[in-house]
Amino acid sequence: MDIGPGTRVLITGASRGIGRAFAQAFAATGAEVGLVARSADTLEQVAAGLPGSGHRALAADVADHASIEAALNEFGDCDVLIANAGVANYGRFVDATLEELDQMTRVNWLGCIYTIRAALPRMIERGRGQIVITSSGAGYRAFPWAAVYGGTKGAQRLFGEALRHELDGTGVSVTIVYPGEVESDLHAHELARMPPWRKNDEEAPAAPLAELVVKAVREDRASVHYPPFVRLLRIAHGLSPKLGDAFLRRLRGSTAAPRRG
Repeated sequence: MDIGPGTRVLITGASRGIGRAFAQAFAATGAEVGLVARSADTLEQVAAGLPGSGHRALAADVADHASIEAALNEFGDCDVLIANAGVANYGRFVDATLEELDQMTRVNWLGCIYTIRAALPRMIERGRGQIVITSSGAGYRAFPWAAVYGGTKGAQRLFGEALRHELDGTGVSVTIVYPGEVESDLHAHELARMPPWRKNDEEAPAAPLAELVVKAVREDRASVHYPPFVRLLRIAHGLSPKLGDAFLRRLRGSTAAPRRG
């Protein structure tokens, strides 16, 4: 797909982190960008800082189908839809509140499919479009203290893979993005919540990931892995779950708390 002046891109979770980097990268091509998040004030600031013109700030809750559908109707037809909104509450599953579990499930999973379901019919009717789903390296191999988060990201991966095949021949396609430790609010939250023996302080900048996604949309690539170790994790886990576990331990440390005494 050609990306540039005249291209219309809608991004959820666009107020910060990876979503904001996506907005900057697509705006730099001359595309018109619609930014979706719950915070209208923050979105206005992001939109004002983007290069080019025609950008829109659209306050909406992706976990509310009527809300995200209204935002899409306000923006109009889009050529590229990026389902990027996501939240994480790191910690032991048994300690998570029902509110935290509900939020992760509704935003990461239902928010993704609500957004795509609202936009897809018009894309198919026009015979043109690219859907981008921000999953995670945890969608291949979830890790302790992120059981539900990893579950939602694995669901996104399977959904996106199936949808790409369903849409074959329609002119609409799907790209799934698998970020690892990337500079974002999610990673900052991870550092704040994870115990010292589970933390991974290293993080990659978000801008190069956004550039890779622009290229992937132009070339209709099925997936983007960033940083490179995410692809290695996928290969290791595909060859053998035990090999995947060993690779994960090298990246993230032990999968269990160290024994005391």
